[in-house]
Amino acid sequence: MDTRHLIRISATALATAGLLVSGCSPGGTSPSASASAPRQTVPAALKTYYAQKLSWRACGAPGFQCATMKAPLDYKKPERADIKLAVTRKKATGPGRRLGSLLVNPGGPGGSAISYVQSYAAIGYPAPVRARYDMVAVDPRGVARSEPVECLTGKEMDAYTQVDQTPDDQGEAGKLVTSFKGFAAGCAKRSAAILPHVSTVEAARDMDILRAVLGDEKLNYVGASYGTFLGATYAELFPARAGRLVLDGAMDPSLPARDMNRDQTAGFETAFQSFAADCVKREDCPLGTGTPDGAGKRLKGLFDELDAEPVTTGQSRRLGESLATTGVIAAMYDESAWTELREALTRAMGGDGAALLALADTYYERAADGSYQNLMYANAAVNCLDLPPAFTGPDEVRSALPDFEKASPVFGEGLAWASMSCTYWPTRATGTPHRIEAKGAAPIVVVGTTRDPATPYKWARSLAGQLESGTLLTYDGDGHTAYGRGSDCIDTAINTYLLEGTPPKDGKKCS
Repeated sequence: MDTRHLIRISATALATAGLLVSGCSPGGTSPSASASAPRQTVPAALKTYYAQKLSWRACGAPGFQCATMKAPLDYKKPERADIKLAVTRKKATGPGRRLGSLLVNPGGPGGSAISYVQSYAAIGYPAPVRARYDMVAVDPRGVARSEPVECLTGKEMDAYTQVDQTPDDQGEAGKLVTSFKGFAAGCAKRSAAILPHVSTVEAARDMDILRAVLGDEKLNYVGASYGTFLGATYAELFPARAGRLVLDGAMDPSLPARDMNRDQTAGFETAFQSFAADCVKREDCPLGTGTPDGAGKRLKGLFDELDAEPVTTGQSRRLGESLATTGVIAAMYDESAWTELREALTRAMGGDGAALLALADTYYERAADGSYQNLMYANAAVNCLDLPPAFTGPDEVRSALPDFEKASPVFGEGLAWASMSCTYWPTRATGTPHRIEAKGAAPIVVVGTTRDPATPYKWARSLAGQLESGTLLTYDGDGHTAYGRGSDCIDTAINTYLLEGTPPKDGKKCS
């Protein structure tokens, strides 16, 4: 689990947005250096894609239509091959004048936008928004229904998730390196054709084709977590076509992978401190009733115990340090999971790891039959293409450990080693860290949560400052992302922007 890869959708909390995954972040070929940097005409080689007609059909979810859209597999050589992308929509219900399509993306990379819109957004977004927008989603290339990246079998993935990510010696470090190499080799074996073509830049270009095919002059969009990078990239490529864009739980595209991973490590520490401060006030807190720092030491002690001797879970897999850490991190995404986490930690300390394992399985999208969704595979494929790796090997990780452990005494060691997951990737990164300004774009609303674990608040401040038309909206609270999570102040500001086009005043704060 590499921190950068940790930006995905959480199945808990309104299917809200964001759970982490494992790898890197921003990227694809840097638009500022690309031959197709912001220009508003359609290249001749792409006109057939922009002119295609979608054949809509009824699909599983009531009220939704589904279709398949074609895009070039390789935008540099669009004549060679197509990629098929799954699209869904639920038409505006009225009353009120239809405002066009509202494309949504829950993050990841690797989160299924179709699952998100069908299970939550088109049902749970505020009624006035759903009344006036067609709610639309496309699974990005390589994700879920859109020619998914595949890497490992279920049993292989089980083994991968249990590898010790806090190696105590050269031998354990070697096993960790072997696991990263094996994961990468599995992706290369099963997904060779698509692996070089799942960058964020390519996904953003796909979104512009979809915009045109839907008949919209401009793209209206709500992106959460990694979806903010996708949306910002779209605005960079197509500033004149950027409509009302909400970037919630923002990423900072200017950061190299190592800095991004370290920042996210600090974000999880901030979230844990908030959980711990609440926990130690409760009689049932398994981490004691002292201070948050003391609770952190107790949790780290539990991780050490599980590293030495995993506990039973009622199934063939045992709960060791790696899976336990993942389970705790999963619960950091939303404060509504804190009660479940306290209970899971209590049971683990008593020798029963089933509840923490269940949290980890939710994070990894592992089904009861032992199969996995492709979230983690797509996450790695996109992240490792979007940015050069954080580390070149174990020696660099060891040198960086003090910085990571300073960022988080609880999670720092494990997340530092996890940041090596792109080191052995079979496809060279095509993206580079860079500022996104999107000059000429309409106002863009960037939302940051002060104690967000996965996308630290300072990233939102940074992105809002980079964007020429960025305006920062702050939620003073816990959890990952802010829209639709209970703050009337946040929801009213975003709804007003989506419905009327009026962004909140830059620097507006809500609680």
